[in-house]
This record gives sequence, C-alpha cells and structure tokens, in this order.
Amino acid sequence: MPDLLALYRTMVLIRQFEELVRSLYTGGMVPGLVHLCAGQEASAVGICAALERSDYIASSHRGHGHCLAKGARPDRLLAEILGRTSGYCGGRSGSLHVSDPATGNLGTNGIVGGGIPLATGAALSAKSRGTRQVAVCFFGDGALNQGLAFEAMNMAAIWSLPVIFVCENNFYGEFTAIEDVTAGKSLTARGEVFDIPSRMIDGMDVLAVLAAAEAAVERARAGQGPSFLICNTYRYGGHHVADKQGYKDSEEARAWQAKDPIPRLARHLLEQRIADQPRLDALEQEVAAAVRGAADFAKAAPEPAPQDLASRVYA
Repeated sequence: MPDLLALYRTMVLIRQFEELVRSLYTGGMVPGLVHLCAGQEASAVGICAALERSDYIASSHRGHGHCLAKGARPDRLLAEILGRTSGYCGGRSGSLHVSDPATGNLGTNGIVGGGIPLATGAALSAKSRGTRQVAVCFFGDGALNQGLAFEAMNMAAIWSLPVIFVCENNFYGEFTAIEDVTAGKSLTARGEVFDIPSRMIDGMDVLAVLAAAEAAVERARAGQGPSFLICNTYRYGGHHVADKQGYKDSEEARAWQAKDPIPRLARHLLEQRIADQPRLDALEQEVAAAVRGAADFAKAAPEPAPQDLASRVYA
C-alpha cells in the first residue's frame, strides 16, 4: 500500500519549490533561464514512488520535480540552481545539468530527449551486471519526434532492457502546440511499433501514474523488457520563466488547472479519511518551512572561486 501522505507531501514540496525558484528568478538571483514543472507534479512523483533508491532516472530540461521526487535535498538542489558551491555539482551545472549519483539521478538535460539514451545505457549496464535495477527516462512530447528516441526504443526492445520511457505530454513543445508538429493519430504507436507495451495515462492523477509505473517496473525487474508511458499533463508556467504564454488559450489553461493533481489527491485523502484538513494544513506548513530553509541555505552558500575554474574538468 503506497504512503499516500508521502505522495501528497512530495507534490506539495515540488510546487512550493518551483514557486520559490520563480520568485528568485524574478529577483535576479538565478543565472540563465529556468524551466518549471508546476502542474506536472503527479508524473514525477507517481513514477519515482515505484522506484528504489538504487534505480536510475534521466531527466529533461524541466527536471526539478524529478530530482526532488527521486530524493534530492531541496537545499542542495536550490544551491545548484543558484550556481553555489554547496549545490550537487558545485554550482557548475545549474538547473539544466544537475545530477546526483547517490539517488540514481543521471541528470537533468538541456538537450531535447537527451536523457533517453542515458537511461537506456544505464538499463544495459544493469542487465549486464545482473542487478534488478530499473532505469526511467523522462522527456516531453517534443522528444517524440527525435530520432534518438526511436533508436533507443528499438535497442531496448531487441535486448529486453529494464528501461521505462516516460513522455510527459504537456501538449506544447516550447511555444508550439503538439498537433502542429507531430504527425500520427496515436502517440502510443511510437512504442507499439517496437512491440513495447505502451499506455496513455491521466498524468494529473498521481495514483493512476503510480499504478502504471508499478506495473512497468515489475515487468522490467522480471526481465520482460521496456515499457512506454505517456502521461498527459500540463505546465502552468511558460516554456521558461520569462515566457508570457501568449500562444495558450485561457479556457484551456483553466480546464487543466481544474484537474490540479495536488487538490485532487487532497480530496481523495479526505474522502477516504486517510487524513483530515488540519493534518494536510500542518503538512503544507512543514513543507513551507523546509523550503524557506532551503532558500536560506542556498543564499548563504558561496559562489565558486576563480581558482576553482579548472577543477573537475580533467580526470
């Protein structure tokens, strides 16, 4: 039985963390651009809840939620985003290339679909070593048109690799609607053509995502090969923080916000009497305190010194 309160807490953590990053970016503290995942929490949390700590994930440019769901500390993750030495990569990677080997996180990735071959390679390694590890790659709908996705799926199917391909379909590739750039009536057909079990899921329902992930993980651990999951979801913010989203329809956005995964799970917890409202309120306050602590930690962390520029560049 999954710990539903833990799922709720992690989704709340991701939402509050992303709101903090947005605020820090607006205040000029975040170098470069950041790509936030508010609205997409259910796919990250539902998938990662089915994994063990030793399992692998490979993320995308919109990866803060994946990192947190896989066990990253919010203070060190935020420090990395701010380019501070206390971050996971010493402030070198920023938001787009942060990795955490201790939690099996192969890294966020600024290349569209760049995490797909990383996870497939990790799955090949796990199979070669005879472990029961599973690898998951998260990518957006834009990556469905990348050749490397099909090459990786083909290889995974031929070799029965323990990898799960997870498309977080938020219906927009950067500023372009999916129907304008993606041919074919069936997105699951992209996996089915390789005889990979492929499912489309309500990506705003963390319990539906978790159930699909558990089935895919069980299949992978049993040596039965890859799975392909499409989580239909929606990003509330723009492609990046500075994106004004003029290409989105306001009615469409309101309809998706009515499916928000956090209050949706909260209603389930209340209806099933798993928690009462005071318990949920207290949990949100606990998360808010943790996020404030992460902000204090990251702001106080030093920036890299000039003499550190060449460190960890060469073996």
